[in-house]
This record gives sequence, C-alpha cells and structure tokens, in this order.
Amino acid sequence: MRSDTLDQSLDQFLNYIKMSKSGSSKTEDAYRRDINRFIEYLISLDVSSFEDVTKEIVMDYVALLRNGKIGGRKVTNSSISRVYSSLRSFFRYLNRYENIENNPVQGFKNPKTSKKLPDFLTLDQVLDILSSFDIRDPGSLRDRAILETIYACGLRVSEATTLKVNDVHFDQEVLIVLGKGNKERMIPFYPKCGRLLKKYIQEARSQFIKEEHGYLFVSKSGKPVSNRYVQYMLKDAGDRCGIPLELHPHMLRHSFATHLLDNGADLRVVQELLGHENLATTQIYTHITVDRLKKVVKMSHPRSRK
Repeated sequence: MRSDTLDQSLDQFLNYIKMSKSGSSKTEDAYRRDINRFIEYLISLDVSSFEDVTKEIVMDYVALLRNGKIGGRKVTNSSISRVYSSLRSFFRYLNRYENIENNPVQGFKNPKTSKKLPDFLTLDQVLDILSSFDIRDPGSLRDRAILETIYACGLRVSEATTLKVNDVHFDQEVLIVLGKGNKERMIPFYPKCGRLLKKYIQEARSQFIKEEHGYLFVSKSGKPVSNRYVQYMLKDAGDRCGIPLELHPHMLRHSFATHLLDNGADLRVVQELLGHENLATTQIYTHITVDRLKKVVKMSHPRSRK
C-alpha cells in the first residue's frame, strides 16, 4: 500500500521545482519517474519515512536497476547518473524544506559514462530526404520546409516547432531562435531555405491557418505542429528513402554541425550556431570528422594496407 506521506513529499517537491522554474517540463517528468519508482521500492521494503532510508537501501536499489530486476531492462551508466541526480535534488529539498535530517545519497558519485558520438546523415542522405517531398502538395511543402529549416540552421526540434513567423527575417536571411534557458541566438539560413519558407507561408500556411497565433509551422487544422509529429514525419521520410537508420530530428542537427566542420567551419562559430554554452559539447563533433578522416586514410593510403 502506498504511503500518503511519501507521495505528498514527492508532490510538494515537484511543485517546488515548477514554482522555482529550476527545470524544464522534461526535467520535471524525469524527476517524477525516478522518485516515484524509488518510493515504490521503499514501500516494498516497508519503509514509510525518508528518515529511515539508508545508504545500503540506495545501493541495493541502484544495483537492482542496473541489472534490470527493477524496470524490466538493464540501464546504462548515464541513466544511473540521472537517478542519482534526481535523488540528490529530492533529498536536498527534504533536508531544506521538510525537516528531514537524513541524506543517504550524500557522497555517492556518478558512474563514469563514455560519450556516445552523435548519429548523423551524409549530405546525400539529407538531400534524398528533402527531395522525397512533393512540394506541390501543401502538407508536403510544410514538411519539407520544417526539415529544411532544421538542417539549414541546426535547430532542436522544439526550437523549430516554436518558431514564430516574425522570427524569420527574410531581408537578412536569419532566424531569431529562442533556445535552452530562454537564450536568444541569431542563425543565418541559405537562400534556398528562404525561398522554400516564403513558398510555404504563401501557399500552405495561408491555407491551414484558421486563427492567427503567430507560429510558423502549423497543421492542417491551423494549430502549431508538435515535436512528435516532426519525429514521425522524418521517420516516414527515412523509410521512403530506404535509409537504414532509426531517424530522429536531432540527427539533422548533428548533421548540420558535422557538415559545417567537415567543410572547414570554425569550432567556436559552430558552438554559437548550436547554442552550446560549453565548447566541449561542440567538440564531440570533431571526433566524428577525425574518425572519418582516419577511416579514409586507412582504406585509401597505400601504406595502410597490410
């Protein structure tokens, strides 16, 4: 049976996160999932107070998560790190606001995680996807415009779906994008993208819009398109083109960065275009380009052959 006290603490913590605006809705959802699952584990042990949670309980819980006995599948070090982060934040809140003196997570270190190189598409694959849309059809014109804009400007899918018409400055060929942490950045787009956006606004958006709300990309009912719609639409396009990859919109952002660096763009410029606070986040793309260069030399250089 669930403990009302434990659940109330979780609800109050989530409300605190929301009111203090210290996390996005995705962060809040992650906290809810992680802590709710931990509470379920505590209940299975007949632990009814956070004061009674020991370091051993936390260690056992993480071990069960890791081997899949909780949750049904094994989890990675990055997932374990997120769980630790959620529990740390939760117990800090309990210590500060609910007079809980116990903090069993204190002193635990995150496991080391290896940075996974981002998946990206070749230029030919990007062009195949973009050219798979029949822009004589208003819906296909919109979909092509969405993907072209994401690739042209290296946008996160949420940045694309929340673009406003007024964010597109055709005279200067730039977008004004509101990114993570409500930080604004200016991103140039190439002329072909600008022509496509004009065509979309004139020939498709004008048909779909019922009541003006300012959002650039809209569904046939006139509402702003969702992130999920873009995910499914790109996946369908990849299937049409026979691309043997699990496509997702962020892959176009990865491709944008990789293709720029492949063609000699300065790393700090790419950092600014992507809206990365830390240069190290952008540097992961240099590993991709270096790995590709090594592969070419290994395959093609006569002295590389055994």
